[in-house]
Amino acid sequence: MLVLFVELAAASAAVAATSGRRAKVELLADALRRLPEPEVAAGAAYLAGELRQRQIGVGWASLREVPAPAETATLPIAEVDAILGQIGATTGTGSQLRRRELLHALFGRATADEQRLLRGLLSGELRQGAQAGLLVDAIAKAAGVELAQVRRALLLSGDLKTVASAALFGGADRLAGFGLQVGRPLAPMLAQSAASVADALSTTGAPAVVDSKLDGIRIQVHKSGPEIGVFTRSLDDITARMPEVVAAVSVLPLATAVLDGEAIGLDAAGRPRPFQETASRAGRRDATQAGAGEHLVPYFFDVLHLDGTDLLDLPGQQRWAALATALPADLLVTRTTVETVPDGEQAFAAALAAGQEGVVVKAVDAPYDVGRRGGAWVKVKPRHTLDLVVLAVEWGHGRRHGWLSNLHLGARDPATGGFVMLGKTFKGLTDELLRWQTERFLELAVDRGEWVVRVRPEQVVEIAFDGVQNSTRYPGGMALRFARVLRYRSDKTAAESDTIDMVRAIYEGRPGAW
Repeated sequence: MLVLFVELAAASAAVAATSGRRAKVELLADALRRLPEPEVAAGAAYLAGELRQRQIGVGWASLREVPAPAETATLPIAEVDAILGQIGATTGTGSQLRRRELLHALFGRATADEQRLLRGLLSGELRQGAQAGLLVDAIAKAAGVELAQVRRALLLSGDLKTVASAALFGGADRLAGFGLQVGRPLAPMLAQSAASVADALSTTGAPAVVDSKLDGIRIQVHKSGPEIGVFTRSLDDITARMPEVVAAVSVLPLATAVLDGEAIGLDAAGRPRPFQETASRAGRRDATQAGAGEHLVPYFFDVLHLDGTDLLDLPGQQRWAALATALPADLLVTRTTVETVPDGEQAFAAALAAGQEGVVVKAVDAPYDVGRRGGAWVKVKPRHTLDLVVLAVEWGHGRRHGWLSNLHLGARDPATGGFVMLGKTFKGLTDELLRWQTERFLELAVDRGEWVVRVRPEQVVEIAFDGVQNSTRYPGGMALRFARVLRYRSDKTAAESDTIDMVRAIYEGRPGAW
């Protein structure tokens, strides 16, 4: 029996009106249970606030003038999915008009509630607090399986829709069938932050290894015979943009391998070039246009698969031993084993002296925790930094007249799916950044006021600051002290930005909690 799209719209509205995480999960789980297997992929994506097709070429301009809503709900989920897929597949001469016709026909058959959901999905602004993390919990609850099984299957497959179908209609047995596949990227293991090496070691325990933290682009490289794939932390395929990485890995005498590392630009003396230069080269689709000094060098710090054997569940020290055997020393990050805090601090100082961003302290007995930010890896930088989301921007004055300047900064709230404002800053902005961000935020604008331009919460920016102080001015009760822009993080989505819980941990002085 087909399920109508209006049922998902009702579930989405109910989730948006609910504040508690447990209640949201219950609503989502109930909606998932009602979906037949052919509609789970699309339904799960919609409930997570996404299109199954990701991008179909419909933007804000296309949504400004659509037909009035229908009085009666008649659209099955499967038909909505098929129409959206048809819109996305429409290309060539006259495609813009044809997409518009299909979109208007779809909206003309949709009720007001269904139109509201469609707008949210197509604009990427479905603020119902049902991000992927909540839906993972809901899938486990609806299917009656362990949450850890769903998480692992998702992280190995990278496809929430496929995992939802497997869990709901195959249970634990089908979930167990998900494994690492060479050539298919998986979410990388992430690191917590700590204010000092001592704090990091108190979390990881000793002995531990201390890796230099490179200020480059996180890469995951898959090798299967002569085939090489290079992927970002967000699982985007950038193989064509990384000829140096492909060349370095292709000559390794390995049949199959999955390597975790960083690509970084180096100057003539072998010191790291600014992150913006590395990011610019990595973001350029035509690597042949690289300028002088833009050559990228890969360095690896972990191995997840080697010559037919998955290594994910092995302790770190065993994986790293296999990595050191398989790769030449010039492709490995600088790594030091430490027993004491002074040893760790010496490794930290050495990394900074070499021009690196800091260090990552790693527990030697921990498995590779795919996609998780646990306590096994803890990064230490010589300052507080957070990856925040820009909520609005103010027009500048004086020398900055005509440019969008002062940024309104927000931390992600996992409980609501929204963002909590923590303050403003215009410090650290060069003329080049001012020009770039003016263009960028006018593209993201949802309300162009005379003084403030409010934007879709999509752009992540790395902010350095000296501490967190009490504030009655902002809704979270906290504000950043001396916030300044370090760089824009085009490699991160808003869903990967730092949370208000991390900010609160810094404010409360809880070492290792952020």
